[in-house]
Amino acid sequence: MRTLYHLWLSPACREVRLTLGEKKLDFDLVFEKTWERRAAFLKLNPSGEAPVLVEDDDAVIVEADAIHAYLDEVYPEPPLIGADPSSRAETRRLVAWFDGKFNREVSENLIGEKVMKRFLGLGQPDTRAIRAGLANLRGHLDYIGWLAERRNWLAGDDFSLADIAAAAHLSVIDYLGDVPWDQNAEAKAWYARIKSRPAFRPLLKDSIPGLAPPAHYADLDF
Repeated sequence: MRTLYHLWLSPACREVRLTLGEKKLDFDLVFEKTWERRAAFLKLNPSGEAPVLVEDDDAVIVEADAIHAYLDEVYPEPPLIGADPSSRAETRRLVAWFDGKFNREVSENLIGEKVMKRFLGLGQPDTRAIRAGLANLRGHLDYIGWLAERRNWLAGDDFSLADIAAAAHLSVIDYLGDVPWDQNAEAKAWYARIKSRPAFRPLLKDSIPGLAPPAHYADLDF
């Protein structure tokens, strides 16, 4: 069976889970405590980072970008990077936005401080970083709403990896209860469409021991 080594609240790992789900590919999930630097896992990915995908033929693909490119090439239906050069360029631009800018300004501040420090015993969260993450989130939510108001999906007419990347990051922040959904109706409506997709349902069932999500997390109607 195809296997994905992952972390529950890693946006990159959630992106791969969503991509596999959209392509209707069966897979087993293995939670990998990457901080333990397990020898067998390091043989799969010397960097020690998740996600790592192991195919049925034992092919190993590491890092989210490489996994997405591999899956879209080997399993082309449905295409998630774009049907033409222009749409592919816009999809890649937005994926870079969310995995780069959003991750630095929001995800690292909130997930790193509120989750990783707690589970790794790295001391008290930095409240300044949390405040910065929450402030930055509002600007990003407005940008998502701006895109959603003008396009069918974030990158254009078709659902794409851009929607997956944005939803993966937001889903983790939403698990923490930190997304101000009432701030932007367009962004909220777009995310509601994402939540209703079959590929997204397994993420809504996630429940990390010692860190339960808010009641609205799994509610398709918020």
